[in-house]
Amino acid sequence: MSISSGVIKNLSARRAVFGLPCIVLPCIFAAVCGLLLVQPAVPAAAQDSPAAKKSGTQPPVAEFEKYLSNSTLTGVFTIDGRPLNKLEEERYEIKSAKKVEGEDNLWEITTRIKYGDKDLTVPVFVNIEWVGRTPMIVLDNIAIPGLGTFSARVVFHDKKYAGTWKHDNVGGHLFGRVEPADAKPAESK
Repeated sequence: MSISSGVIKNLSARRAVFGLPCIVLPCIFAAVCGLLLVQPAVPAAAQDSPAAKKSGTQPPVAEFEKYLSNSTLTGVFTIDGRPLNKLEEERYEIKSAKKVEGEDNLWEITTRIKYGDKDLTVPVFVNIEWVGRTPMIVLDNIAIPGLGTFSARVVFHDKKYAGTWKHDNVGGHLFGRVEPADAKPAESK
């Protein structure tokens, strides 16, 4: 599901809406360590919710907020039409991640984005959809003033992220590691 225009208008009235350039939370930003390795028991009250009844499990919202907050996404991205052996590096510093109260899938993720000659920390509003306990960031043609229009699908699992991104007419794939912000970057082998 995508963010409704009414929600965007309401949120943009309160604050500027930015997206994950080159996506991830990045974007995207985008776009974060063992949340997906630890599967805590679901409280009985949560098991009674409509979403839990439909899927048989309750998304671990609090655990994902903790996992993504104060994390760093370090990886690479491809650009469609370019050789796959020439990957571009990306890095996103996630300051905080919080589900927007009263909204089904809308999250506010405050991230430091280093993109080209830009270096800014902004709140980013994204949809996070769940496949069981697996979170996926969803952006659908979100216009970001001064940056362009963005779309993305980014899945998080086992201290890693991977997905697809599109910025205006350019797109590609992205993947990398999710680490606590205070951890030293992992060495490539």
